[in-house]
Amino acid sequence: MTSSAEHGMQVSMLDDFLAYTLAGKRPGALETQGTCANGARWSWLDDGVLQIEPASRGKGIRSVLASAGVHGDETAPIELLSHLVRDIARGRAALTCRLLVILGNVDAMRDACRYRDDDLNRLFSGRHTQVPQSREAPRAAALEQAAIHFFAAASDEPGARWHIDMHTAIRASAFEQFALLPHTGRPFSRAMFEWLGEAHISAVLLHTTKGNTYSHFTAQACGAEACTLELGKVRPFGRNDLARFAGADEALRHLLAGTNGSVHSAMPRAFTVIDQLTKQSEAFELLLAADVPNFTPFVKDTLLARDGDYRYTVRHDEERIVFPNATVKPGLRAGLLVVETTQDTLAGLV
Repeated sequence: MTSSAEHGMQVSMLDDFLAYTLAGKRPGALETQGTCANGARWSWLDDGVLQIEPASRGKGIRSVLASAGVHGDETAPIELLSHLVRDIARGRAALTCRLLVILGNVDAMRDACRYRDDDLNRLFSGRHTQVPQSREAPRAAALEQAAIHFFAAASDEPGARWHIDMHTAIRASAFEQFALLPHTGRPFSRAMFEWLGEAHISAVLLHTTKGNTYSHFTAQACGAEACTLELGKVRPFGRNDLARFAGADEALRHLLAGTNGSVHSAMPRAFTVIDQLTKQSEAFELLLAADVPNFTPFVKDTLLARDGDYRYTVRHDEERIVFPNATVKPGLRAGLLVVETTQDTLAGLV
């Protein structure tokens, strides 16, 4: 039986996990676990890290890591996750899988900024060891360990491990809601593409090299079907129209409930990375309007960037730019160039 003290902690923490986390609260030693209305067991593991196990577990049960706030100012998906925790706690959302909820850069969330020293989503796969003085480095290490520990108890059956990392973009996009899939060397998953279609994701960016994002880490180190979702624009807490993200929210809830959503959703268009712009020095220039949307197309021979002797000129009949950002630190990515590969990509799904 749940004690009154445990029930009170459960209500205050799970009813608004976001507010609880932003307030810097931490449960006492005897208050880190409890039971939801549907019998699921929750465990508070760390600041912004909550694990929920379903009431019953079968062989091959799915394990899902759902994360948001890896960039502290990307508030809409953080709010969606907090509402999801509340609904599971109250028995309003079904849970048939193992779930790990992570609010990523909590300190940046509290400061209403993207990050404090370094972009947390560039510090995974051990890159945090290269910036030991960064205030983001310990968090990157902690989130790596949280994922490793969670998936260590997961089934090895195909499709049993998932990671949905939810973000919002800095700028507008020709496709308002899109996804990025990490490069693993394995064929891309039809189940993931179908889930993205259900989530109303209209475009998918396919990486062709390994990266240092959280979804790259879980795909490589934990064998997860992992994706990064870009669900709109950065806005302050409380200023989001969450109805605009209903597709992703409902698709995630269906994934956790083990139910099928819309089976007739259109598959997203696929775009493959063919190059990136790297800022080599403070002389770097992006020869674009400051507010050019993601996935803006450019024709062959268009000069897009220069940096000293370096020039980037469009080589294909059409290339689209994603994440153009001239303000990054030297040595970091200042933009990705992609070409559409929908037909070949969909034909190669497994």
